[in-house]
Amino acid sequence: MARICTQYFLNLLNGLLKLVLSRLLGLFLSASLFTACAYHWGNSDRTLPGGYRQVHIPVFKNYTSEPGIEVDFTDAIRQEFERSRVARLSEPSRSEVVLIGEILTLTYVPQAPIQGGTLPIGTVLATAYDIRLSARVTLRRKSDGSVLWTSDFVNSRSYLAPQVTMAAINTVNPLYNLSARRQNIQILSLAMMAEAHDRMTENF
Repeated sequence: MARICTQYFLNLLNGLLKLVLSRLLGLFLSASLFTACAYHWGNSDRTLPGGYRQVHIPVFKNYTSEPGIEVDFTDAIRQEFERSRVARLSEPSRSEVVLIGEILTLTYVPQAPIQGGTLPIGTVLATAYDIRLSARVTLRRKSDGSVLWTSDFVNSRSYLAPQVTMAAINTVNPLYNLSARRQNIQILSLAMMAEAHDRMTENF
């Protein structure tokens, strides 16, 4: 008798567990579908200038002294179009328009200089750096090269500089500055290209 009751409760527990899991899966799928539809509905009234649907985006031109950041900007704007589906990314032979990106300037401005303390006399160090970036995005019609849309974008972001203290607890990391710069440039590229995508596809 006890064995029968135990089996009964195990079957009941198994059934309840399957029911809960199926409900959770249903809620997850519903939430995912709602999110995807909401994003699609939010972009349904957007289009490229001229209503074109096939765009080619070559690698950005980089006029700064910082190598490799053109990849960050190119990937960022491509991801915006892949998410919004305002236009399809195409090869040059099949595209109707070409999006040309240019990274114009990049400057590092030291902020909040400090002096004295345990540092040698006359030493001045920056406690933070301000990264300032400017870029230009231009949309050209492939058939005749005419400019359909163009705009410049400027943004900035700060990061902490390597810290120098007493010799026994020196915290300077020779790789930190390079890593912090690249990480913050990548963040800036995402923000700037999201703005470029939204402004380019608005009210057309």
